[in-house]
Amino acid sequence: MSQVTNIAFIRARSGRSEELGRRLLDLVVPSRQEPGCINYDVHRSDIDADLWCVYENWRSADDLAAHFDLPHMRAFVADVPELVDGDLDLRRFLMMSEPAPWRL
Repeated sequence: MSQVTNIAFIRARSGRSEELGRRLLDLVVPSRQEPGCINYDVHRSDIDADLWCVYENWRSADDLAAHFDLPHMRAFVADVPELVDGDLDLRRFLMMSEPAPWRL
């Protein structure tokens, strides 16, 4: 199986950016503890305070699918309509290069 990268671009509703950021950061520790998680990082745009990005790498597509079925992710997804302006922009990629040597 190939490593899977998921990149989520998330725009906060007006006045909800700080709350969205807290909720995204609350996902970091439990997500990183999942068996297939390679990394799980939250970013905020330096020119648009309402735009957030979650950059995550998983051992496999099955590991990523399992991630979305866990309670911490289900709770977040249930609150998305209150926090997010529009749809989540989720983009999935397969790693084509060899992993960096320090990760072997």
